[in-house]
Amino acid sequence: MKPDLAVGCTLVLVLMMMASVLTRTGAAPAPTPPWTHLGARGCHMGQFKSLSPQEMKAFKRVKDALEESLLLKNWSCSSHPLPRTRDLRQLQVWERPVALEAELALTLKVLGTLKNSTLGAILDQPLHTLHHIHSKLRACVPAQAPAGPRPRGPLRQWLHRLREAGKKESQGCLEASVTLNLFRLLTRDLRCVAAGDLCA
Repeated sequence: MKPDLAVGCTLVLVLMMMASVLTRTGAAPAPTPPWTHLGARGCHMGQFKSLSPQEMKAFKRVKDALEESLLLKNWSCSSHPLPRTRDLRQLQVWERPVALEAELALTLKVLGTLKNSTLGAILDQPLHTLHHIHSKLRACVPAQAPAGPRPRGPLRQWLHRLREAGKKESQGCLEASVTLNLFRLLTRDLRCVAAGDLCA
């Protein structure tokens, strides 16, 4: 037998033995975080890479009306619930839907309080769209098991900031933050999550 062929056969035998040992011992790769896999069954965010012109026009009407309403209000924020410096691309791919879900939940909560105001009529369609996006997004963020890993680093700080804002900030501050962030949510954050690994 030629030396090269002998080496090749030896390597094949070693690999076969290792595979057999791994199979018997049940060794498996380390589990990935449980919150989400963008390719997971039930998670279909690709459809939100871009919203229709009609939907964007409806959101533009809401944003303009909110900005006009805010000019008449005295509002101030002790912090910045939705800071412009944050960027979902700084998070791992599986963390992005978690952050976006929290951002969208706050947005829905704030805009939902305005349904009975003079803005109610123009809010109907945008709120319907946001609820639809939120329902699809939640399929990407399954409930976390109690024993599972907790959010860390930038994701943990981001979630904490949103929770605290919902408790401590005035309605006027939250309305202003959501208004200023609305198109960023729709044209940057949502598209990033919809793009999955391709958002870099």
